[in-house]
This record gives sequence, structure tokens and C-alpha cells, in this order.
Amino acid sequence: MNQSILRVGVAGLGHLGRRYAEYLCRRVPRAQLRAVCNPSPEKLAWAREALGVSRGYTDYTAMLADAELDAIFLVTPTSLHAEQIEQALAAGKHVFCEKPLSLDAAACQRTVAFANKYPDHRAMVGFVRRFDTSYRDAKAHIDAGGIGRPFMVYAQTSDLLDLSGELMKFAPTSGGLFLDCTVHDIDLARWLLGRPAAKRVFAIGTIAVHTELESIGDIDNGVAVCEFADGSMAMFYASRTQAHGSDSHTDVTGTTGKLSIGRNPRSNRLEISDEYGVRNLCTPSYFERFSDAFLAQCIHFVDAVLDGTPFDLTLDDAAEATRIAVALRESRQSGKPVDL
Repeated sequence: MNQSILRVGVAGLGHLGRRYAEYLCRRVPRAQLRAVCNPSPEKLAWAREALGVSRGYTDYTAMLADAELDAIFLVTPTSLHAEQIEQALAAGKHVFCEKPLSLDAAACQRTVAFANKYPDHRAMVGFVRRFDTSYRDAKAHIDAGGIGRPFMVYAQTSDLLDLSGELMKFAPTSGGLFLDCTVHDIDLARWLLGRPAAKRVFAIGTIAVHTELESIGDIDNGVAVCEFADGSMAMFYASRTQAHGSDSHTDVTGTTGKLSIGRNPRSNRLEISDEYGVRNLCTPSYFERFSDAFLAQCIHFVDAVLDGTPFDLTLDDAAEATRIAVALRESRQSGKPVDL
């Protein structure tokens, strides 16, 4: 693009959408937040008062018609992602979308094909851990041959136990535990292993605490394995019931070594020694753990669009992560392996 600033609109002003709006308004050097979209007048008022964004839309189509916007950030319910990406591209906008691409593998493929028809406008789905400094260092170490040939990944996404009732506000539209949480780990595993093709998956799960999930066929703890066509493999654990905090970490085993990323989910370098022993405080939520990575992800998208450089991850990557996550859900529900 022959311009120095990317003019952006944000659709969705929930907890994470507000964070994106704040970043784009204040901390992404080459972005300018011009508009927001949300059906709630209260949230539009927040954007106007807190961020000085005067253009607030309650209708997504109306925001897409805004000629002063170059790009859209989608932080909307997952069930809307695929269609809204296509609408943005058709309206002549670049588009960044929070993960996952869709709740349906076929919809993912449709959107990938649709995006290929618009080569002048870019689309990216955010998998934020790829932009975390520790994970990027791990990837560089693997690529340099530091652990030989990587063949095994263990990855987990575990949230702090929350008994407030907030879980049931989004769980019915999340696609289930594996699509909401494990999709991060699936993308990581494929990235760290060199993008192998998935061959077969198997998953099990249980409801340890949140019995209300039974009514929607979901679980609060799940374990899964994925076999890849090149002989590499991955094991995933997802949980919504961790007592100590948000605990997302990854181990990568190779033929000559092993890497661990985030094994101790410490919130800072403080160690407390008292009558209870020696301990550290834990990151309270996923955003606090990866806040710098969320910012780096925004900067990467804006810079890549303005400079015409490649994204670090493609729509095909996002589609494959969803395809595997859907297969994990099917395996857990059927009790049988699913061939891919």
C-alpha cells in the first residue's frame, strides 16, 4: 500500500475486543483507530469516551461501507467469523480475525477459497502464541537444528477456575473446549513441527467442575493426541478448572534435545518464602500471559499490510487447525479415533 498509516475499524467490543481497540488506538505505531462496531450503545459510548472514537456503528455492514477504513479487526463471536471475513474482503477491506477461523471445517475451506479471489486484500487469523518472544525463540532454536529433528509436542491451554457463571455466557457458541482452547495448541504443534499433515486423532474428556456444560454437550477438561503423516505426534491438554491460574505451556522433544516454553506460569520474578513454602504468583488469565504477544500480533498485521510483506501464518494454517479441532470434538463424542 502506498500509505504510511492503516485506518482501522474494530468489530466487537467484548473483553478482548476492547483490548484490541486500546492497542490500535494507542500502541500500534502505524495504525489509526477510526471506527468501532457493536450492537451495544453502551460499548460504543465507552469507545467514544475512553478512546475518542467518534464513529460508532451498530451494524457491521454499515461499518464496511465506511470509505475511510482500510482494514477491519474482527473480535466477534466465532460463529460469525467466516462470513464476516468474506464480507470484509468483498467490501475492499483487509481483515484480521481472532481465532478460530470458524466452527466448521467446510466453512474454513470456503473462506480460504473466497480469499484467494481477492489477492489485493489480505486476511489473517490470529494465533497469538506465535508472536510471543519465548515461542519465537523456541522456533528459531528448532529451525537452527538445536534439538535435532523435532518429533513430539506436548501443549496445554488451561484457564483459571471461574465460578462466577461467565463461562456459560460464551460456551454455547464457542464450539466446545477443543475448538476454543486446543486450537491454539494445534496451530503451535504444526508450526513447531514444520506444518505436517494430520493423519489421525483421538480425544477424551470429562466434566470435573462445571456440570452445567453437560446440557450443551461440552466438557471442562480434555486430553487428545494427534498423529501426523510424517511420524511426528502431539498431545494436548485443555482445562477450565485450574486452581492456581492460567497455565499454558509447551514441550517440544527432538532427536538431540528438548525445549520447554512457559513451564512455570509465573506472573513475575517474585518468589515468596514463608510458612507455606517457596512459591510464585501465577498469571491470572490468558491475556495477562500473552499481552505483549497480542500487541506484537497487531503490529505484525499492520506492518505486513502496509509493507506488502507475508503474514507469519496463513488462512490455510487457520483452516487446518480448525479441521483438527473439529475432529478432536468428534472423537471425544464418539469415543473412537478419527482419521484425517
